[in-house]
Amino acid sequence: MNLTAAIRFGRAAISAFLLQIATATLCLAIAPTAYATDLRARDLAPIADVAQAEIVAGRIPGAVVEIGQGDRIVYRRAFGCRERGSACVPMTPDTVFDLASLTKPIATTSAIMRLNELGKIDLDTSAAAYWPAFGRNGKERITIRELMTHYSGLRADLDLRKKWHGYGTALKLIEAECPIHPPGTYYLYSDINFEVLGEIVRRVSGLSLSEYCRDHIFEPLGMSETGFRPRGPELARIAPTGYSDGKLLLGEVNDPTAFRMGGVAGHAGLFATADDVAKFARMMLAGGSLGRAHILRRTSVNLMTIPESPRDGSRLRGLGWDLAAPFASNRDQLAPVGSYGHTGFTGTMVWIDPMSDAYVIVLTNRTYPNGTGDAGPLRDAILALVSKLLGPVSESQVAAKCRALAPYCELAMTSAAAASDARVSTGADVLVADGFAEFKGLRIGLITNQTGIAKSGLRDADAFRTSPGLKLAAIFSPEHGFHGDTEGAVASGMDPVTGLPLYSLYGSVTRPTDAMLNGIDALVFDIQDVGARFYTYVTTMAYAMEAAAKRGIPIYVLDRPNPIGADVVEGPVLDPDLKSFTGYFPMPVRYGMTMGELATMFNTEDRIGAKLHVVKMHGYQRGEWYDATGLRWVNPSPNLRSVDEAALYPGVAMVEGANISVGRGTATPFELVGAPWIDGRQLAEYLNARKIAGVRFTATSFIPDADAFADRSCGGVRLTVNDRHTLDGPELGVEIASALHRLYPAEFQLQKTLGVIGSRVAVDAIDHGRDPRAIEKDWMPQLSRFGAIRAKYLLY
Repeated sequence: MNLTAAIRFGRAAISAFLLQIATATLCLAIAPTAYATDLRARDLAPIADVAQAEIVAGRIPGAVVEIGQGDRIVYRRAFGCRERGSACVPMTPDTVFDLASLTKPIATTSAIMRLNELGKIDLDTSAAAYWPAFGRNGKERITIRELMTHYSGLRADLDLRKKWHGYGTALKLIEAECPIHPPGTYYLYSDINFEVLGEIVRRVSGLSLSEYCRDHIFEPLGMSETGFRPRGPELARIAPTGYSDGKLLLGEVNDPTAFRMGGVAGHAGLFATADDVAKFARMMLAGGSLGRAHILRRTSVNLMTIPESPRDGSRLRGLGWDLAAPFASNRDQLAPVGSYGHTGFTGTMVWIDPMSDAYVIVLTNRTYPNGTGDAGPLRDAILALVSKLLGPVSESQVAAKCRALAPYCELAMTSAAAASDARVSTGADVLVADGFAEFKGLRIGLITNQTGIAKSGLRDADAFRTSPGLKLAAIFSPEHGFHGDTEGAVASGMDPVTGLPLYSLYGSVTRPTDAMLNGIDALVFDIQDVGARFYTYVTTMAYAMEAAAKRGIPIYVLDRPNPIGADVVEGPVLDPDLKSFTGYFPMPVRYGMTMGELATMFNTEDRIGAKLHVVKMHGYQRGEWYDATGLRWVNPSPNLRSVDEAALYPGVAMVEGANISVGRGTATPFELVGAPWIDGRQLAEYLNARKIAGVRFTATSFIPDADAFADRSCGGVRLTVNDRHTLDGPELGVEIASALHRLYPAEFQLQKTLGVIGSRVAVDAIDHGRDPRAIEKDWMPQLSRFGAIRAKYLLY
């Protein structure tokens, strides 16, 4: 179950004053040793191998990693180069980094909360009360709390297409902004929110944000190397973040808006060392104080680090901080509350876990030299290792530590209990129940990701690793990586939790090589599919079957439900000459089969000849949608976060290959279709007039923060599923493509949809203006032929 999207709890309707009194005892300073083991430097040694692998892969030039627990610095090391010229300038532990968006929680949020404690700012008062001109253009009701939780309705950032410069100019642009969503109704991560908060600090305190934070936060904490616009000796230790007009960025903020604002802004601009960030983390863990320095009240720390986002929000946020499960080996099965942190665009991260009294700081300059690096794999691997070392945590322990989190934990426990009692047992469940009898004495290669779990919450990797009589020798991961949270090519490396080789099958290598399979006695495949032809996990399975057949290695497919039902076949059949990594077999967009059934069909029809074994599910009925199985929903990839999004995916994704945003980089991917050149009202009226079964369209505008049209305002439509059983996804895709081609023929790049739609006849028919319902009839004969083939391989 995707708890971040499903948990919908709000604050009680009481005054901010009473809320602060109430929360004073909600999150307690319970001894962390009741829940976690002590971290030791020698156990964190695998971090060095992971960091070196990321440097060799070119994703980061170097890094500083600092991990602490209580008052102890457990691990503090620098890796790689902070700068490369004619020679490597080594990264050192005292390197100064552009913290990017860590500015939001460390500087701006802390300043706002101090002023709130002094009675100078009310969190539930309109921001316009402190900055009257901000209230123009429909912004008069936006509150401080909505700005701090990113529920203001403001877009992602100011328009950078126009040439402007200066702090005063930025304020005028902010005043001219109009909300794109009603305040309190929609989560959209927005730099403008914190640009506003930074200005409010200046107006209320009489000091610039830089001066206020220096005097009231950084200097009292002894954070002597933290501040905006660094100057002086520390310039020699600053990690560059890239180039601007050919000039190396040293001591100048990487963020373009903060740069134009003069280097001091509420959303970015802060520089610091890992040691200074650690002092701040220790202050937060101690409830607002460090030594003799009293920065915040415990009540303020509570409000910053427990859910304070609006009622019915799609994402849980504290005031200024992002929330997640505690550092724990079972954190993927816990509610997304208990720890808190933030990341920064330049490749920085701080994450703090009150349950274990631990913090993790990863600082990189991944944007140097060309802006194409990625600190995500390093951050994920380090968090996974720390979580493993600290052991498991129960929901009841989280609730005992902080009573404000109890409702979230109770819902998670209810969901977990329901999943463990689910009628459907996946192939993985069957294998666990059988004690892995078939694999005794074998060395196993496991192809899996975050979806490879039993309904008890046990990961495949842990189940195989701890099962007596067999040996888990290697792990293979598909697109999006082992943890399912990576976009783009994924590199091979070592899994820090298991210590095993972790081979990527998405990037320069897409199938297991002979070297990877050396010494492997059997391959096991367990990945949740989504039921659409162009989802790459299908091809990864088929390529693995081919590699296994080549070496005579048996391959076992642990079957899982088709989340959108395995009883419906829809859409055009792939032209045989268009086979690719996003289309392995000539089958329709929605093929109505499970992965085990697909494997059986591929093995026979394509004459792969693999020694294939399908571990069937128990209790599965092929017509049921995923949420009818009782199994917990686990996001199969970063941008498929619910069953409704899975229902829309076979249709909306058909236009993704063109110059269209489908909502990647927003809170609701595949529920949006848009582009800068689309008139949302016009498109919504056109599509609603088509009376497409199962879905309705609402005009909207949005600014994705990633993928197509990142940081650009897009007009478009929001799709709402009102009857999934009558929705024909591929027909929806053709309707959308036809509408875009008819309304915007000069802008919409129809021919770029061919690879996903998979049918030249269908694309040509759209190009010639044929009615989509007539186009659907064209593919019926092929569907009938595929249906006859499909029928031979159905297992349920």
